[in-house]
Amino acid sequence: MANHVPSSTGEPQSPAQGNSGEVAFTGAAASHAYGHLVGFPPPGQPIFRGFNRVGLGTLYMKEVRRFFKVQTQTIWAPAVTTLLYLMIFTLALGGGGRVVLGVPFASFVAPGLIAMGMINNAFANASFGLLGGKIQGTIIDYLMPPVSEGELLLALVGAAVTRAILVGLAVAAAMAFWPGVTLEARHPWAIVWFGLMGAILLSLIGVATSLWAEKFDHNAAVTNFIITPMSMLSGTFYVIDRLAPAFQTVSRMNPIFYVISGFRFGFLGQSDIGSDNMSVLHGAIGLGVLNLVLGLIVYALLRSGWKLKA
Repeated sequence: MANHVPSSTGEPQSPAQGNSGEVAFTGAAASHAYGHLVGFPPPGQPIFRGFNRVGLGTLYMKEVRRFFKVQTQTIWAPAVTTLLYLMIFTLALGGGGRVVLGVPFASFVAPGLIAMGMINNAFANASFGLLGGKIQGTIIDYLMPPVSEGELLLALVGAAVTRAILVGLAVAAAMAFWPGVTLEARHPWAIVWFGLMGAILLSLIGVATSLWAEKFDHNAAVTNFIITPMSMLSGTFYVIDRLAPAFQTVSRMNPIFYVISGFRFGFLGQSDIGSDNMSVLHGAIGLGVLNLVLGLIVYALLRSGWKLKA
């Protein structure tokens, strides 16, 4: 009985036989047979081999250039807003030579404002990428390139962290000339670690928000009702020892509290979570574990195509 191979229309089709007796496939049958011969994946099934550094770098630069083209809005405007916070709270609460944690109030609040500016802008950058693509109809630009879900997540988070660092540097440079503010890096490891962990934390939350959101109102709701309250109630402008015990417990459940306090410890050598390296180290490890778990969750959401693919 002659062998039959299904054609592209589903009808059986007989292979051609040459003079030597070998079976020759033509058309779609040839493509199907050759694909299985060399190990090609079935059509529509993405296979990623190795690490696509070029794709990752290209997507990262795309995200960086996107916010850098409007740097007045994405970098310098947040820096000015943070300086306004410093001016208002210093005038309102820092009068009479007020001292907090052994330093003038302006020096106490400055590191917290730098960290708050960094994390807020990390969230703003990460929460726009995929959401903007869904609304503008350009989400295919994220899904079609030959990059894996892990590389996509690294690019989005890396660009958001880059923006956070630029905002932090701009704010710190301006505060260095602010009257009454002294910024001294007493524990550089804490400045670097808590600054990066805070930016990564809010970047991951931002990516998860952009996956869930279907319009800008959803993004604004997360910003106004979750991110802003967590930032304002994180001990940026006060020490939690002055709060009632119940509110102290609530503050210690807020991960941004550890970002602000750890970052402040790097400059002042004092914080709400301790005045020595070992005390602050527990908070540093906790933030690292939280980011790892959250990163795995967001990666799983990306792999599933939740709210991205039909």
